[in-house]
Amino acid sequence: MFDGTPEMELAPEERRARLRLARSARIGPVTFHEALAHFGSARAACTTLATVAEASIEREEAALAAQAGRFLVFGDAHYPAALAALPDAPPVLSALGDPAWLARPMLAIVGARDASLAGRRFAADLATSLGASGFVIASGLARGIDAAAHEASLETGTVAVLACGVDQVYPPHHAALQAAIAERGLILSEAPLGAPPTARAFPRRNRIVSGLSAGVVVIEAAERSGSLITAQRAAEQGREVFVVPGSPMDPRYAGSNGLIRDGAILVRDSNDILSVLGRPSTVRQAPENAKEIPGDEASARIVQALGAVPTAVDELVRRCQVSAAAVSEVLMALELEGRLERHRGNRVSLI
Repeated sequence: MFDGTPEMELAPEERRARLRLARSARIGPVTFHEALAHFGSARAACTTLATVAEASIEREEAALAAQAGRFLVFGDAHYPAALAALPDAPPVLSALGDPAWLARPMLAIVGARDASLAGRRFAADLATSLGASGFVIASGLARGIDAAAHEASLETGTVAVLACGVDQVYPPHHAALQAAIAERGLILSEAPLGAPPTARAFPRRNRIVSGLSAGVVVIEAAERSGSLITAQRAAEQGREVFVVPGSPMDPRYAGSNGLIRDGAILVRDSNDILSVLGRPSTVRQAPENAKEIPGDEASARIVQALGAVPTAVDELVRRCQVSAAAVSEVLMALELEGRLERHRGNRVSLI
């Protein structure tokens, strides 16, 4: 873990001036960098512009230190180099955890909050495989795909970027996961301590997730998904955009499939990502759920009739021309093997 010893490239006075400038009203990331370019330094800018009081910065810095956190100021040695190259790089980031993770190659995994069980499992498998290949996994700590990716990469390195202050827990039921990431990975936020999540903060958060990463992997993005904003920012930042395809009949993949149509890289497994990034591919293995369930011809028809798109159980009975009891037995066997997901309206799909 980071031992608390500052390794700054900035003079202390300039670093404190950048904090004051970054936390001042009407000073966003672009204005911050314009002010640095115009005045030559934050110290010079603070003598001319109306900036936040020194005491306010001292209080926030002390409160952050009390949580074993620290500021990463634009120009600091620990400030992520991938972000520093962006024209709207965050002037300051609050950090809880180990900033050393920022020196490692990083990939983002993002997707639907109401993700399917299959989508969450794929995200976890992908995060595990990419972590084993040396990548830290970045995401936004949202429900669904984000959470699955974070949980699977706790051992190999994960960075969560928040749309609120690092002292806030959002969503509330992720308190344990957020604490685990702060202890074993890294929590980052551009927002001041105490700041609640707001609608405008999420797109700003998304640009940090993509900016930290060599590429962004999108899983289950609907037509107006926030993940599409992350993918758009990734493309603007010169990052690769990888997308897991899905059925055109599933609205959770409408945005994802649109990205592929527009030129994003289709992903079947981690090898499709590693090959683009010039990393050695892992050996392809057949998934554990590839085995067939033992049974008669009727059971085989039922399994073959199932797919990734949810299907009504009554329709399976009609299509396969078997009894409801036979269908129920096969579905139960699939469910016990972890191969079946149940949906509303008595519908089921294969994982």
